[in-house]
Amino acid sequence: MGTNGSTMLKPLRQGLPPLDPAAVSDAASCALPARYEAVGEARRFTRRTLDQWDVGDRFDDICLVVSELVTNALRHGLPIPHQRPSGEADAGRCAQPPAVRLHLLRWTERLVCAVRDPSDETPAPRDSDDFSAESGRGLFLVDSFADGWGWHPLAGALGGKVVWALFRLRPAD
Repeated sequence: MGTNGSTMLKPLRQGLPPLDPAAVSDAASCALPARYEAVGEARRFTRRTLDQWDVGDRFDDICLVVSELVTNALRHGLPIPHQRPSGEADAGRCAQPPAVRLHLLRWTERLVCAVRDPSDETPAPRDSDDFSAESGRGLFLVDSFADGWGWHPLAGALGGKVVWALFRLRPAD
């Protein structure tokens, strides 16, 4: 994706009416701890939320993409002292870990998953022909299962960025 906000948000707007924050049907959010077990917590939170929202045939795609976005935020979006599995020594760890937060927003015919992390680094898919590699496939999967994805930097006191994925939903019958 590009480096300016217009380019980064372009896939969110392509072929869709504007996303009016006031028109959100449902919204849910959860803070995630700075440990890899948070991926499972995010998946459970997403499953519970999507069960309530009845998103139909996109359920599994959305859960997979949330797992990938949260994994990337934990792996690449936190300062180095936070990038380790739980159970390792906490020496050098600050008292208040940077926030990783999952947001789910549903409109009538679309859903956006957004993950906020404190890093200013641009998320980019790895250029790799080795699809059997254990890592580096996260954004490739996001791109494959979502109808669009992108990111934008956060300004002000929050700082960091939000990486989002868009899903088109079938209208209710």
